[in-house]
Amino acid sequence: MASGAAARAEHLLTFLRADGSVAELDVAAFEALPQHEIVTHTSVTDGPQRFTGPLMRDVLKAAGVEAKSVLAIALNDYEIEIPTTDFTRFDVLAATAMNGEALTPRDKGPVWIVYPRDDFPELEDIRYDFRWVWQLTRVEAQ
Repeated sequence: MASGAAARAEHLLTFLRADGSVAELDVAAFEALPQHEIVTHTSVTDGPQRFTGPLMRDVLKAAGVEAKSVLAIALNDYEIEIPTTDFTRFDVLAATAMNGEALTPRDKGPVWIVYPRDDFPELEDIRYDFRWVWQLTRVEAQ
């Protein structure tokens, strides 16, 4: 049985589905999903960064979340509603690493929603910047 700290380290995200049921994805579930890479600029880092992780649409599917939008909630209680069409229109990552280093809660992790900003000029709009949720901890179907 894992210690409290080890159990927290293994747990990545909690999901509230539209039917009110709850799902949790751990590190192994994230690693089992197809991994993708995005090299892009962010509004909070210098120069292009290389992000890796599964696509948000794959994460939602793995958690059994079907909705027109989701409420993304961070460790610091920041929250924003994101239309799920973002995740089908763009290859948005649930990034777990930046430049080959695992993201930690001290540095925007363990999961950071990352858009392929450099690939689509419309993603440079501040409305999308607000959707780059770092320290993502919970996703609720809306």
